Amino acid sequence: MPLAPAVALLLVFLAGPILYCIWSAFTDMALTGSSGSRFVGFDNFIRAFTSVEFGQSLLYTVFFTVVSAIIGQNVLGMALALLMRAGNGIVRAIVSAIVIGAWVLPEVVAGYIWVAFFGVDGSLNHLLAALGLSPQDLLYSAPILAVSIANIWRGTAFSMLVYSAALSEVPKEIEEAAVMDGASTWRKLVSVILPMVRRSIATNLMLITLQTLSVFGLIWTMTKGGPSNKSETLPLFAYQQAFQFSQLGYGTALALILLFIGGIFSLIYLRTLRLGDSQP
Repeated sequence: MPLAPAVALLLVFLAGPILYCIWSAFTDMALTGSSGSRFVGFDNFIRAFTSVEFGQSLLYTVFFTVVSAIIGQNVLGMALALLMRAGNGIVRAIVSAIVIGAWVLPEVVAGYIWVAFFGVDGSLNHLLAALGLSPQDLLYSAPILAVSIANIWRGTAFSMLVYSAALSEVPKEIEEAAVMDGASTWRKLVSVILPMVRRSIATNLMLITLQTLSVFGLIWTMTKGGPSNKSETLPLFAYQQAFQFSQLGYGTALALILLFIGGIFSLIYLRTLRLGDSQP
């Protein structure tokens, strides 16, 4: 069979590690040098759903995802795509260079940039002092909001590119017909443009949601989940349990829960796509 080597490689390097991780989630595997692990059934999952720390990290994960991806990156990406569509070549070049420049930066570099901006002696407080306003310490008072803003800044380029491609496929004739019928700019956007790019919107939302759920480096660089775990999302919580507290089985169970949450979001978006396609 010509496909046999490819299938074998997939089984060894893809299916094998996935199955091993699933099995690990049902054991008490630890990074303590012990010779073996014991099957504990659903104990790791029960422990997670009865843990206050897990509930807190889940809430922060949902907040981080909704604010920075579903609202922030999605809305700002669409706004920038519309601006580029209406602007001239110079505007498009400047916007693209700035936004895509932020996107290509590694998470660690982006994190240090925002620490330098939000820090007590950072650029933001120097700007506020110049305006006669009180200084702030957002990394301490509202760290989950600080990392959300940083993630919006870094990830908006992807949404902008997706929506720019989608908007380029909207026929100009339909927009001109809407204007001839007396539609305002807002009405044209809501009633003509957005319905025609709804598949791109749902696809973009699914992709940026899954990406944001797994963000680790940016938050770790900026806050390490602190202070007092006020920005500890599920990826950081799973990392802490698996590698700092050496509870590898429990950490793997947390990772599977995160994967399940991503699957729920994906099903919602796919369901939305099917409902949109079924409408006349």
